[in-house]
Amino acid sequence: MTQVLHTPPPTPVTAEDDLAALAARHGLSVSGARPSLPEYVRQLWARRHFITAFATAKLTAQYAQAKLGQIWQVMTPLLNAAVYYFIFGVLLGTKRHVPDYIPFLVTGVFIWTFTQSSIMAGTRAISGNLGLVRALHFPRAALPISFALQQLQQLLFSMAALVVILLCFGVPIAFSWVLAVPALVLQFVFNTGVAMIMARMGAKTPDIAQLMPFILRTWMYVSGVMWSIDKLTKGDHLPHWVTLALETNPAAVYIDLMRYALIDSFHSSQLPPHVWAAATGWALLAGVGGFIYFWKAEETYGRG
Repeated sequence: MTQVLHTPPPTPVTAEDDLAALAARHGLSVSGARPSLPEYVRQLWARRHFITAFATAKLTAQYAQAKLGQIWQVMTPLLNAAVYYFIFGVLLGTKRHVPDYIPFLVTGVFIWTFTQSSIMAGTRAISGNLGLVRALHFPRAALPISFALQQLQQLLFSMAALVVILLCFGVPIAFSWVLAVPALVLQFVFNTGVAMIMARMGAKTPDIAQLMPFILRTWMYVSGVMWSIDKLTKGDHLPHWVTLALETNPAAVYIDLMRYALIDSFHSSQLPPHVWAAATGWALLAGVGGFIYFWKAEETYGRG
């Protein structure tokens, strides 16, 4: 009896297989494909000069049409602080319970504005720059990072005015002022991470940019910008989870750190427990998590 061996038919080779093999042999890859995470970081580092130049250019152009020009970088948060002082400090009497209320308020407004502006700019980083995204090939994370850096540059201009205000209201220069540097670094990492998260969400759903002002305004009111979280949470009149949420709110953490660094009447007893650990944790969570979240959708930006 003859044994017949049945062998599977050969897989047909298509033209697509030939082209894929040819491309692989010559080191070609799919256009717009997402690079690996280490390669993506290297590409961003290689474009660090573009990131800083783009941030500086956007900052310079921001008030180019205004007659007072770059003075508005300082005037805008100062005017906001003046409005909040009248409403909360005078009409609601908040200033009676907070020492050095004007330095307290202005510091809170300036630091909050840094976070608010970074997140708003990040939300529109992709959807508001589609022409640039579609015309040039570069790591898209460069855009939200540039906008966060732009807001940091603007804050540094505002800090000069803040120092003058502190001195005018009798707050002495102290060694603790150097703590403002690590606090700002951690806040910048946090802001950049959240900006990248919002950039991806805003690229897919541009309507989020219309919703963000309401979300950020609510966040501001619970972050102790105009009032003292420490005064509110003393005692047992609030549920524990509310106290914990107020004290670990990242915006409030960074505001309190800056107040502790700059205002001598703001003591360490007014800081939430483990405040530096909380500030570092929020920075790492938002910075690393936001970067990976943004990178995972790299190939989709500017398409559709």
